[in-house]
Amino acid sequence: MVIFQKTEDSADQAELTRFARRARKLAGISGEVAILVTGNRQLRDLNRRYRRKDKATDVLSFPHPDGAGGDIAVSADMAKRNAARYGHEPLEELKVLVLHGMLHLAGYDHETDNGKMAARELTLRARLKLPASLIDRSLATTAKRRARGGKA
Repeated sequence: MVIFQKTEDSADQAELTRFARRARKLAGISGEVAILVTGNRQLRDLNRRYRRKDKATDVLSFPHPDGAGGDIAVSADMAKRNAARYGHEPLEELKVLVLHGMLHLAGYDHETDNGKMAARELTLRARLKLPASLIDRSLATTAKRRARGGKA
């Protein structure tokens, strides 16, 4: 189920719902997944409440305690901004965010899994014909900062 609190196009809603079903299956998630597409304010509130980080973020995942399915929240605001930044449509960015969230629900954690999530995301992104993943972009940004002598 996909709940749209913030979106611009009803055709995008139907396509994202179809995509979410396919991504759930490819990620190997049993159980239902609810996806909230909302704005930065709501993502910031959720991030502060559940992760103790007082800032907006692009995607949050909340696995169900029994390991079957979960909830995903994505920022339509960040999707729109990143789509413009990386040269693709906002719907494609929403799909990147949903896939990333699905992999977290499937148990992957790119902060601790030594590249397993990045590899899986790369494989699924290619299969789903999606642009660069969040992990790829994060690694590229970190590498650029290091090359300029800044912090990672």
